[in-house]
Amino acid sequence: MTKNELIIQELSKCYDGEKGSLDFTTPFELLVAVMLSAQCTDARVNIVTKDLFKVCNTPEGFSKMDVKEIEKLISSISFYRNKAKHIKECSIQLINKYNGIVPQSMEELTTLAGIGRKSANVIMLEAFNNCQGIAVDTHALRLSNRLGFSKETDPTKVELDLLKKFPKKYWRLMNHLLVYHGRAICKAQKPLCSDCSISTHCKYYKKQNKVKKDI
Repeated sequence: MTKNELIIQELSKCYDGEKGSLDFTTPFELLVAVMLSAQCTDARVNIVTKDLFKVCNTPEGFSKMDVKEIEKLISSISFYRNKAKHIKECSIQLINKYNGIVPQSMEELTTLAGIGRKSANVIMLEAFNNCQGIAVDTHALRLSNRLGFSKETDPTKVELDLLKKFPKKYWRLMNHLLVYHGRAICKAQKPLCSDCSISTHCKYYKKQNKVKKDI
């Protein structure tokens, strides 16, 4: 087993890598939740969608709603105006092109308003149990850089590096483990290195320790 695989094994002992953290009951609900989650916590999204989906949870419903009405329902979410616009546009696209059904391919998903590769990866995995890659959000990007998985800063390029370094059997776990560890321990500011189960494998940790010793 490689060092990289050992890291995933260690993280698997700390978190449930089989399940994502967004609440949903249909592929469309997940699509909306993922759209709302950009630069916003999943916890906040789950609070908002709990009420939102009681009002509307179908492309048909959102396509008929005024954008201002959608804005009001999601106003506690970051960038809610832009996201409201995307929800309506995406709903109309789904009705016109896919008979109101969320498509089950990366290529089709990424043609939808508000859905990029990261979001499409999440939808394919969580809604359709079909892992196509590794969703790289800010947490996954940060951990990939600190652990030495990738030197890139562009999420798409980081994902390509991860896909090359890890066998496909690990991709599902990595979609969740990197995010969970980033939230709990490997924070952007003041990472909790003393509580980290994989610090001995971490290039960032070793570099920080070297700096302290030199001082």
